Amino acid sequence: MLEHLNRAMEHIERSLDHEDHEVEAAELARIAMTSEYHFRRLFSMLAGMPLSEYVRRRRLTLAGAEVLAGERTLLDIAVRHGYTSGEAFARAFRAMHGVGPGEARRCGAVLKSQPLMSFRLVVEGASSMEYRIVEKPDFRIVGKKARVTQLCEGVNPAIAEFIKGLGAETVARIAALSDQDPDGIVSVTDHEPGNREDGTELDYWHAAVVGPEGELPFDLEVLDVPAGTWAVFASTGPFPQALQRMWGDVASQWFPSNPYESRPGPELLRTRFVPGTGDAQAELWVPVVRAAR
Repeated sequence: MLEHLNRAMEHIERSLDHEDHEVEAAELARIAMTSEYHFRRLFSMLAGMPLSEYVRRRRLTLAGAEVLAGERTLLDIAVRHGYTSGEAFARAFRAMHGVGPGEARRCGAVLKSQPLMSFRLVVEGASSMEYRIVEKPDFRIVGKKARVTQLCEGVNPAIAEFIKGLGAETVARIAALSDQDPDGIVSVTDHEPGNREDGTELDYWHAAVVGPEGELPFDLEVLDVPAGTWAVFASTGPFPQALQRMWGDVASQWFPSNPYESRPGPELLRTRFVPGTGDAQAELWVPVVRAAR
């Protein structure tokens, strides 16, 4: 899997050298021998940014070198790197480098660089990942949700404040609705496809997993989730570090080593704190589909 991902990365670089050659996610997914959805999602999990952002940064890195070289006009460089006008190029250039292309050329400014990425698997023989595969019928997520900003490390203050504002009575009512695994209160994150970079937005639910039938309180929100396959991972350790490390291991080790791809759908997380410690037992449910081989 990693070999195919790296071939896709090489294709991006070849595409950047051709003025009329767009970087198509579908073509990259074909080279990586996976679906476009899984390629976008796996890329953003591994790289820490969406595919489109990486391509933009690489284009502007190459454009920056050409600006400083002074061999082409600024408009020629803009067109070569996919911008329809000098103004659009100047805005994008300034957003990344902190200086406009004209000023950079005149003053020989120090520019930023997005390195060429490649992926490799780091094997740590002292540990292994525990997981199970669950075929789950239709269910509903019922609770309260908020639009929050993603934070990949540490406690997310927006989520903590949202949960605090719900109140104990509301949380208890939500928990009482739970009638299947993962049981009790669960944290649910619903990402935009391929978008996992710090600073992006997502829907966060503080909710219960409930069967598709039955009456529900009018003041709670509902997300219908169709039947599908889920990979379920377990970990115990300091919160939230152990949980966030598990998420990284799923992306960098489990997916490249197993015949599954991610699929559209929310991720479910059940967390239980260990009394008297700073540890938590976590169970992470990731929507997957068996990869075509």
